[in-house]
Amino acid sequence: MAETSALVGGPFAVIESDPGVFTTLLQKFGVKGLEVTEIYDIEPWATDHLKPHGLIFCYMCNDSDSMNASELEDEDAERVWFANQLSDDACASHALLNVLLNCPHAELGEELRELQAVTAEMSPVMRGLAVSSSQFIRDAHNSLARPADLRGALQAIAHSTLEADKARAKAAKGPPAKKRKTTGSPSKAKKADSDDQTQEQYHFIGYVPAHGKVWELDGLQRSAIEVGELDTQAGPGDWMNVVRPALRMKMHAYMGSENDHVRYNLLAIVDEKYLSASDELEMRKRERHAIERRLQEAYPEGWADKVNQVLLESASEAFVTSLRPSTDGRPFAPDFGARKMERDMEILDMPVRKLPDAWNACVEAALSAKVAVEEEISKARDMQTDHIRRTFDYEPFVTQFISCMQNEGLMDAAMGKGPAKDTAKDDGVQEPVAKAPAKRGRKPKPKTRS
Repeated sequence: MAETSALVGGPFAVIESDPGVFTTLLQKFGVKGLEVTEIYDIEPWATDHLKPHGLIFCYMCNDSDSMNASELEDEDAERVWFANQLSDDACASHALLNVLLNCPHAELGEELRELQAVTAEMSPVMRGLAVSSSQFIRDAHNSLARPADLRGALQAIAHSTLEADKARAKAAKGPPAKKRKTTGSPSKAKKADSDDQTQEQYHFIGYVPAHGKVWELDGLQRSAIEVGELDTQAGPGDWMNVVRPALRMKMHAYMGSENDHVRYNLLAIVDEKYLSASDELEMRKRERHAIERRLQEAYPEGWADKVNQVLLESASEAFVTSLRPSTDGRPFAPDFGARKMERDMEILDMPVRKLPDAWNACVEAALSAKVAVEEEISKARDMQTDHIRRTFDYEPFVTQFISCMQNEGLMDAAMGKGPAKDTAKDDGVQEPVAKAPAKRGRKPKPKTRS
């Protein structure tokens, strides 16, 4: 931690509440096997199949919104890993870490495992200081921000530093001399100014099941807040039944008007879909080889006419994806070997008459798995493209482009303020002057000599 931490570091910039951004942030944190997806409804039909490990509720709030927690201490909350948010605009990383470090089955990276071990006995405030001081977390967070937001964060911290210096200098001079009371209400004017300066910003809150309860993890609160208690016989996804009422209250509280935009969104941390889809395709590959060995033994003269001919033609492409082969690929799921052995035993005990149908079903399942894999590959490409577009700094190009237009005299015409600069006159070429048409009226009198 000594090499990746710094008590004095740069600010955290604003990042978007986009599932692709949070998934990339997970990868930069070194977390494997998880991704973030957006949920558009909290009813069972929309969440049960996802089996979320945790939720992140993002909503728009004002700086003046009350964030005071109850003064009651909860002893059970001390068992939950919870860090206070001590840095502006770091709520996204704080919400993600508060959820991740309470997921016992999450495959964390080396840096997060070390952070979890070092801060295990710390208070929420000290954990928040450890997160804010981590160069690793700050760099991963800011790598997903737009360059304009990074510059805005630096300007904001510079402005706050100057204001703090002015306040200290003013306090050192002592109280000012009393002045005659003037008409008007300065308190109302100050209140109006403060209302004008109040800005809306996004804030992130985490929800996670831990230690037999469901917890709300808000970095601006003193500690984790209990949402409800889980049944002792509850399954992995039953905690959603406990958190739904709390989420409905949050959604109702931050529901925008008819003419307003949506003021919240809900993200879920789920198992990575590509891993399950690729494991399914690999399982079908090995199942196909096992079935074909049995078919070859049962029909030495040939078994091709025993199976579906349409599937036979597409079998060569059903087990191949657009990814290039890699020698350092990831390992399979922990239960992959056990499931493969169980399927091999089923194929060995299968009657010969059922082998052709089993081969047909295997190829059909492989085609479905290939479609799922290709969808995840396409989604990853789009996510990477969006990341490049978001983090690329276009300002130098735009500045240079506008400077060139100004130097060429094209800015006024582009802005509709006047005609473009006449380049023909600058080159010394004299354009012919067109004669003005004669005005209609009485015929002019001929001039006479005097």
